[in-house]
Amino acid sequence: MPNSRPRSRAGTPNGTATISSIAAEIGVSVPTVSKVLNGRADVAPETRARIEEALTRHQYKRRNRGPATIGPPLIDLAFHELDSAWSIEIIRGVETAAAGDGVGVVLSELGGKHRPQQDWLDAVLARRPIGVILVLSSLGQEQQDQLESRSIPFVVVDTAGDLPAGVPTVGSNNWAGGLAATRHLIGLGHRRLAVISGPSDVLCSRARIDGFRSAHDEAGMAVDASLIRHGDFYVDGGYQHGRKLLARPDRPTAVFAGSDMQALGVLRAARELGLEVPRDLSIVGYDDLPLSGWIGPALTTVHQPLQDMATTATRMLLDLAHGDTPALRRVELATELVVRESTAPPPGT
Repeated sequence: MPNSRPRSRAGTPNGTATISSIAAEIGVSVPTVSKVLNGRADVAPETRARIEEALTRHQYKRRNRGPATIGPPLIDLAFHELDSAWSIEIIRGVETAAAGDGVGVVLSELGGKHRPQQDWLDAVLARRPIGVILVLSSLGQEQQDQLESRSIPFVVVDTAGDLPAGVPTVGSNNWAGGLAATRHLIGLGHRRLAVISGPSDVLCSRARIDGFRSAHDEAGMAVDASLIRHGDFYVDGGYQHGRKLLARPDRPTAVFAGSDMQALGVLRAARELGLEVPRDLSIVGYDDLPLSGWIGPALTTVHQPLQDMATTATRMLLDLAHGDTPALRRVELATELVVRESTAPPPGT
């Protein structure tokens, strides 16, 4: 009796595609499909696109994946941009969790982009890591499909923007952090507050400003839109915006900076303009980096559990790599205000 089981377009039962069946469907050799799966560059772009489309359409997933190189299994850790202080906390958390599982870490930077270029992804596919962690970055659907077809799971830390349902993510409660920082300043008596956050297209930046606005609403205070600034999370951005804000005749009496590094820039701008912190100006940072307690004055800041975020993401990725389903696919850790010396009531109170 002839076999009547349903077949996919690739000619395999129940839609279970193989490299051979996909090669036959596309009209290419099996080694060509294998080259694409392994991130090899020596395949014509048009042929590569046809193979990738077939892999996605048939929901192909690589099985019995062995390591590409001799040595420990690897995790690829990619930052949109490396910052020496903030990024080190993430790196420490990932390496601590990975080392406990005998896994090495490959570090890369995406040149400030929140979505990697294809050449970066090709290099990842060639390395064949057990998983990928993206920090303040995300993947396009086609790139997600490429990782999934190779059975390479990925986790996003501190998302740059909204992600499709089901993408594993780890972050912190940025809205609550912005709310707590602004409540603290309002509680001290400040009524003219500025905020300097990160890029407007980054989710955590917007969330911290939303918390800033919510604290104003809660206190029945209007927000002066001219005192809301978007820049980057680095010292120079804090300094440039700080100079402009603090040179105004109606300058703010307090600044909430979207990162500790930005707060350092604001602190320098204040000193250059002859303002003493916290007598003339209060400053609140964000992240609670180790240096925040050592500068003068010690920085009031929002503690973001960066190492905990990193270790949580790594353990989630290791679970996925081992074929286990994480208990949660979206984790948001708590933030906490740490009050130090850089905040006080405004002048004249």
